[in-house]
Amino acid sequence: MYPARPICRDVKHAETTPFARLIRLVMGLLHLPPGRRRIAIAFGYGAACHLAFALAVLAMIVGMFFGMSESLGRVPAPWSYVANVFLVLQFPLSHSMLLSKRGRAALRWVAPAEYAQTLGTTTFALIASLQLFALFAFWTPSGIVWWQAEGTTFYIICAAYTLSWLLLIWASYDAGAEVQSGALGWMSLAQGIKPVFPSMPTRGLFRIIRQPIYVSFALTLWTVPIWTPDQLALAVVLTAYCLLAPRRKEARFKERYGAQFDAYREAVPYAVPGLKKPSNGD
Repeated sequence: MYPARPICRDVKHAETTPFARLIRLVMGLLHLPPGRRRIAIAFGYGAACHLAFALAVLAMIVGMFFGMSESLGRVPAPWSYVANVFLVLQFPLSHSMLLSKRGRAALRWVAPAEYAQTLGTTTFALIASLQLFALFAFWTPSGIVWWQAEGTTFYIICAAYTLSWLLLIWASYDAGAEVQSGALGWMSLAQGIKPVFPSMPTRGLFRIIRQPIYVSFALTLWTVPIWTPDQLALAVVLTAYCLLAPRRKEARFKERYGAQFDAYREAVPYAVPGLKKPSNGD
């Protein structure tokens, strides 16, 4: 996974809790080995990644809260439909491509060659965040509002929407916050160490279902207080992606973890808690 010519020293740790891993990674920034160029590049990519990540999350929360009826997109009809189709498809297609072997190789062009593989999680998170920001910030609203929650119903749905986002944060933490946020790459580079990836996630929400990140994200799409044709189209396409895309992820896990993943798959349902799969497959 690392460059043929190592630019980082090896650091190996026993598997610990997600919080302990994150704290250890952050505390390592207090004692950086010499290397002004390496450190400058690391912090530059880190700042860009986390800024894009924050903007993407903000755009998603606000955009879906208003049922995609409020955004910056102003493409005139009928071209607005073409633009929106492109926006809604560019994320799942590119996201899946970047997770493939070819996609991971393409990420090396996004950073200086000698640091590209170490920065892999950072550049991936940066690109994904920019894609999500573009989708939710530049969507052109149809101007049609089918339904808007009011009174007690509004507060109940808002509570469900908040809970969905909290579940997404929890699932991302369980999977490895340093990987999901892109921090692993730039923080490892700054410290002159190889990124230490967490093992296959089985803690927390991953004890209940195998794909809590995708399921939680899908829940955010359906627990909104305003419904429009825009929100429905977005929810249908991205929910389909959330249900189908993890199949490729699990194929990679099967290849990487073998019998360990087989045992986990047998014991834990795919996406619905308590729903056991047949012994011959999902």
